[in-house]
Amino acid sequence: MSIDNALDDARDAATDFLNAEGRHPGHVLLGVGLTVGFALAATLFATRALSPAHDRPGDGHAPVTERPRGPLSLILPAVFSVTTLSAVRVWNAPPARERTVAMTLWAGAQALNAVWIALRPAGRAMQIAAAMSSAGMAAAFAHEARKIDTRAGKLASPIGGRTLMANRVEDQATVH
Repeated sequence: MSIDNALDDARDAATDFLNAEGRHPGHVLLGVGLTVGFALAATLFATRALSPAHDRPGDGHAPVTERPRGPLSLILPAVFSVTTLSAVRVWNAPPARERTVAMTLWAGAQALNAVWIALRPAGRAMQIAAAMSSAGMAAAFAHEARKIDTRAGKLASPIGGRTLMANRVEDQATVH
């Protein structure tokens, strides 16, 4: 296989994955920028609101748990979220009311998750409320995304997206 054929295959796979067939590259890049940017902003909001818990007052203020270090530690969760990938596919769908509804639900879910992370609910009732509202928003987005693009809906579903990504990683890691 020549390099040109490999590049064409990679471009076709990316176009298919992003649901970008017939879309202007600027539109696709804007969608990627908006979805990743919004998810990153929600992640930054949540991480800035968190402060690590300390074990004991006299331990030199060493945290019990610590966020990963480096700039990628903030970006990777948002960028590689299957829901964000699904939102890019929805963004690239033809303009329609359903697309607006789905993208609004996606943005709301990102914002809600950031708020729950920042609030760090300690009580059982609040933890249940956080889990249920986050799952509900994710399910609502997946439902609306499926109306527009079946693959986007499957990516966004709580089990489907993680399973798909795990299977892809496993396939790539398997030595043939």
